[in-house]
Parts: sequence; C-alpha cells; structure tokens
Amino acid sequence: MSDDSEPTINISGGTDGGGVAAEFDPATADTRAEEVVDRLGERYWQKTYGGQDAFTCLVRTILSQNTSDKASQPAHDALIERYGDAGFRHESDDASEGDVDLADSLTSAERSELAETISSAGLYNQKSETIIDTAEWVLETFGSAAEFDAYVKDEEPSAVRETLLSVRGVGPKTADCVLLFAGGRGGVFPVDTHVHRIYRRMGIAPPDADHEGVRAVLERDVPAAKCGFAHTATIQFGREYCTARKPACLDDPEACPMTDLCDQVGVYPETGEVIDPAETLE
Repeated sequence: MSDDSEPTINISGGTDGGGVAAEFDPATADTRAEEVVDRLGERYWQKTYGGQDAFTCLVRTILSQNTSDKASQPAHDALIERYGDAGFRHESDDASEGDVDLADSLTSAERSELAETISSAGLYNQKSETIIDTAEWVLETFGSAAEFDAYVKDEEPSAVRETLLSVRGVGPKTADCVLLFAGGRGGVFPVDTHVHRIYRRMGIAPPDADHEGVRAVLERDVPAAKCGFAHTATIQFGREYCTARKPACLDDPEACPMTDLCDQVGVYPETGEVIDPAETLE
C-alpha cells in the first residue's frame, strides 16, 4: 500500500498532524450544514492536517490565490527548491539540511528572480512582491520563521487571525488556511471560491453573503472538530459535482448526492442557466 492511500479512519487534524477520529452521521446532525458535512464524511476520506510549518504554509497559500492547485503547486515546489534547504545547500557545501530560515532567505531574494521562479502560479509579479514583504514582516515581528510558527501554534486563534489579517496581501482565506493547516486549530472553516459558492447555492448561507458571512454561518453550524475536514471535502465536492458553471443537478437532479439538501439558488435546470446566488436578489 502506498503512502498516498486513504486512511482507515477519518481524522479531524491537530497541531501535530494527528488528531482524533471524526464521527459522521447525517441522521444525528443538528443543522443542515452539519448534515451536508456528515454526508461528505461518508463520501470522502481526508488525510490529516495540522503540523505544517506556518511560514511555508503562508507562502503556499499566497501562491494559490486566484489560481488552481495544478498551477500553484509547481510554483511552490520551485520556490522551495531555490530558496529552501536544497537551494541553500547548492550554494554552500558546508550547509546541512534544516539550516535555512525560509523567511530570511526570501527577504534576500531578487524580486524578478522570485517572480520567474513562481511564474506558473500566475500574477507572479504581484505575488513575488507580497511574499518578500511577508517574509520581511515575519523577521521584523517575530525574528525568525520558527518563532512565527510557534506563535501560530500557541497563541489564541482569534489573535493570530487578527495579526495575519493586518499583513498586506493576507486575506481571510489565507489567514484561516494557516490556522488550519499549520496550527491544526479546530473550528476554523476557510472559505475559498468553492465553499463560498456551494453553501450559498444550497441556501445554507444567505445568497448575498460575502466570504466572511459564509464563514460565520459555517463556523456556527458545523461542529469545531469537523470544520477542517469540511473545508477540504467541500472543495472536492465542488470540483466533482457542484462546479461553478455546470453543476451535476443541471442535467440530472439525482446525479448530485446533496440534491435533497440543496435549494439550488441560482441554478435553473429548466433553462440551463446558472448564475451567482447573489444575482437572484436583483
């Protein structure tokens, strides 16, 4: 069995990438949002989260902004290869693995060189500037990437989130992803484009809710231990079933496993029209 095989139990995460088994039973859900998540729990197995290095996670999330994982992952790999341990060891025969502070390395980077390195992620000029600025902020505020990592893992989540949101180029989704994937914090439900679309389309969040509005509804209605799983599973569901322009229910309502829980806000199978839920209010 390969290392990429699905686990035998569903894990809710944790600061060390461990955590506890999450129980998913739609019949006992207290809210419609939880019932959706419990059905996702029956359908998808989610590997552990938490325990990632906070600054590396922050950089990875910045690279993912306004692009797909398929585009941003190669950019992340290239950045780590050039500015992480491997790149540093290439420049210095005396260096050993673990010597490099990625934040320190990136503050010394030539912006044009960094932009070229991450070009597959799109908006590379803007992202390279944001990454360098963020690296400088980490060093100025915490002294090192390691101290930043400790802060993310040890301080109150609300304080960490507020601190991250004060940084230019770091929005709510980025802050929440750092809290979830680095801090392993329960009760954090990052809202990306899939999550924002799906829960408004289902009628669980108001059709005109912004990302923060959707987050507030989900973190209220989904148990804390299930939020991390729900974020990643909802993204998978959005890619497979509830796509932006051609959701599965458009041609066949029975093709979607959530059809009985969904209000289909902005989806009109009789005409084949699909619009953003907010447009239904106009």
